[in-house]
Amino acid sequence: MTFGDLKPAATDPLLGLMSRFRADGRARKIDLGVGVYRDAAGNTPVFAAVKAAEHRLATGQTSKAYVGTEGDSEFVSLLASAVFGGALAGLQLAGLQTVGGTGALRLAAELLSRTRPGRRIWLSLPTWPNHVPLFTAAGLEVHGVAGFDPAAQRHRTEALLQALTGAAPGDALLLHGCCHNPTGVDPDVGFWENIAAEIAARGLIPLIDMAYQGLGRGWSDDGAAMRRLAALPNVLIAYSCDKNFGLYRERVGALFVAGATPLETQTLLSHLIALARASYSMPPDHGAAVVRVILEDPALTRLWRSELDAMQGRLRSLRDGLAAHGRIGAVDLGSLADGHGLFALLPLSPAQIELLQADHAIYLPPSGRINIAGLAEQQIDRFVAALRAVQHQLAA
Repeated sequence: MTFGDLKPAATDPLLGLMSRFRADGRARKIDLGVGVYRDAAGNTPVFAAVKAAEHRLATGQTSKAYVGTEGDSEFVSLLASAVFGGALAGLQLAGLQTVGGTGALRLAAELLSRTRPGRRIWLSLPTWPNHVPLFTAAGLEVHGVAGFDPAAQRHRTEALLQALTGAAPGDALLLHGCCHNPTGVDPDVGFWENIAAEIAARGLIPLIDMAYQGLGRGWSDDGAAMRRLAALPNVLIAYSCDKNFGLYRERVGALFVAGATPLETQTLLSHLIALARASYSMPPDHGAAVVRVILEDPALTRLWRSELDAMQGRLRSLRDGLAAHGRIGAVDLGSLADGHGLFALLPLSPAQIELLQADHAIYLPPSGRINIAGLAEQQIDRFVAALRAVQHQLAA
């Protein structure tokens, strides 16, 4: 087949939504689609801690030479200390810098595929839309389990646990560490204990997607499930700094890996380095250097954490503001108070979503996922009124 035989690839629905939003000339339009944090003015701010770190780099950096395939090793070390805290000393972890959290996921998938071609990976649906194509492209066999009830706003954790009775030793299992995307609903503590026991009993390999630490219940609480699973003998943790440092376009991430023994861990790391070399050769420096500068300076770390806490507080305030309206037709906004992070998944029909866009200039993807941070506090009442209006209009 030549290039002329190719058919156009399908357009990502979210990218199409972004284009329609930009073209909409209505002054009161609201973008609830793009998954980035926004402040009350609708901006995605640059942290003051980031600006200070960038200033230090601009005035003190002496070279733009390659950082090496493993990336900035001090960034990886400092990030591990911040993420795992006092638990780090008891873990068999090694890590390398990656091109964002997505790059970490892809390297993890490539490692799973390299060590067992056609390996199965289990995941609960819905999940981040890029998970399935990413794992499939790496050669993994994806097994999805319908694991969320949008009307009740709860995970059907029993469905996942039941499905795993068909898992074989060495199968992988994708888990969201916190602030689930797209549902915003995290399993309870009991689930994490049960899933850890299931992983250990069946010899599974957990792959934890950790993209939103600090935006849910707070830094330490958001990391509790990840720290629990990191103590298992085989684990992969794909970590993103894009959201909790506001470094989206810098693509800052890391992949942590643990084998059953220290030697196995180092062997796995050597394969990850080889995979990275064959993929992008060297990761970019700037974003990781910014994080390193922040984490190596206690004053900058405190400033960053205070800014992150303020973001978490705004998300909590928006959730509580929406939840105060209770049930709007078939949509129970009250349950949003129990969720965490940027996202919620509303049980809306495609027709309702189209009406929200056409009649009210409110944009969200066909899945019904909303980015809560896309709302300003003064827009909550209008959003709720629009939800009520489109349901009433289609029911009439």
